[in-house]
Amino acid sequence: MKTATLILDPAFRVGAVRPRLFGSFVEHMGRCVYTGIYEPGHPAADADGMREDVLALTREMGVTVVRYPGGNFVSGYRWEDGVGPVEERPARLDLAWQSLETNAFGLHEFMTWAGRAGVEPMMAVNLGTRGVQEAVDLLEYCNHPGGTALSDRRAKNGRAEPYGIGLWCLGNEMDGPWQIGHKTATEYGRLAQETGKAMKLVDPSVELVACGSSNGHMPTFGSWEATVLEHCYDEADYVSLHAYYGQDGDLPSFLASAVDMDAFIEGVIATADHVRAKLHRSKRIQLSFDEWNVWYTDSFEGGTWEQAPRMSEDRFDVADAVVVGNLLISLLRHADRVGVACQAQLANLLAPIRTEPGGPAWRQTIFHPFAHAAAYAKGDALRVVLDAPRVETAKYGDVPLVDAVATRDDDGVTVFAVNRDVEESVGLTLDLRALPGVCGAERIVLADPDTGAANTEAEPARVTPRRGEVPVRAGEPLLVELPPVSWNVIRLTV
Repeated sequence: MKTATLILDPAFRVGAVRPRLFGSFVEHMGRCVYTGIYEPGHPAADADGMREDVLALTREMGVTVVRYPGGNFVSGYRWEDGVGPVEERPARLDLAWQSLETNAFGLHEFMTWAGRAGVEPMMAVNLGTRGVQEAVDLLEYCNHPGGTALSDRRAKNGRAEPYGIGLWCLGNEMDGPWQIGHKTATEYGRLAQETGKAMKLVDPSVELVACGSSNGHMPTFGSWEATVLEHCYDEADYVSLHAYYGQDGDLPSFLASAVDMDAFIEGVIATADHVRAKLHRSKRIQLSFDEWNVWYTDSFEGGTWEQAPRMSEDRFDVADAVVVGNLLISLLRHADRVGVACQAQLANLLAPIRTEPGGPAWRQTIFHPFAHAAAYAKGDALRVVLDAPRVETAKYGDVPLVDAVATRDDDGVTVFAVNRDVEESVGLTLDLRALPGVCGAERIVLADPDTGAANTEAEPARVTPRRGEVPVRAGEPLLVELPPVSWNVIRLTV
């Protein structure tokens, strides 16, 4: 059996693990909202039409923050369409996804849902077809206590108290030619600067996310971030990153996808810090990785103008879950600079939670690593030393077969590890010399001899993590066998 070694020392910390790292994303796309989180008349729906089965799974998953309402959708969205009496709301053509948007679910419904799910809202403003005035109007509507036309309109619509939304996205993927209202870096940077300045006049407490590159392989990557941040560095608190990964028949390369995420994150950090030095600023821009996941079916039949059409409803298997776990490891490894992260999306669309209209909701395989990380990655992320065998991949070159990170809280240390070997187990030895007080260990593993195994409506628990105790001997290293293509959590009690 191949072997790897992981050295743990609580003295070497990366940074605090911030709760916002375990965010999700709800966009008006396909069936994420309608028949996803919201389905009046469903047997599990509450009085407001929210699916309580999906709410329960969202809470179980440990989601902390949810980005809304897009996504590409937001670049053509008029927020006013989604407030007021539902019967008076206009139906609109959604140009982003060529669907019919009824606006039956809007701002107030989302905030009601977020309260019941126990998540912080992350609101996006439309900087595609709209601009400064519409953004500050939405902020005033949401956050001003009262006594103005917009805040009083909110009260008239059923919410007297301000929502107090603290986290805002200044548009979405404005570098992408596919985006409605696509802009150059200079055009967007100036708009983000002026919008951010005006929003902080309305509510100085808000935190703002400027649009970074839609992915790290855009031809403008790097230069886009530099130009945008030179304009809005003082107004922005975060810059966004988006990345999706899929398997094209090359499983070893797919399992190493986190190598690309690491490089993307480190490239954005370097660019942001370059702008910081150039502008002679003391503030460090943080990163908001507010779209990430595995994604396969990114094409759809447009032009039908259906309401909530099925699109991108990917069926995720064991290999996908291992990659998702590895991407979470990458985010934790950069906990000092990644302050927000949102897995896209929550329900049905390339999602950890699947539903059927009028039917059940179930956990996809990728639900589990997210839930484990959200539950156990607390306290500080640690800087670990990993010595592992390596493998050559077609896409990413020479990569380690094992990837891992660790966190420490008051109860102990948790190791998160993946085995990327497609055929063999790897024995991972945890060097515990700096942790003499370890008195117990629990292990969670997600693996299957069939890496294509998945959970479905017919078999919702086909792939389920296994739990067990690991014998610990005081003062000795701990050996854990990592099955091929596996996600592993080792919880050490100190």
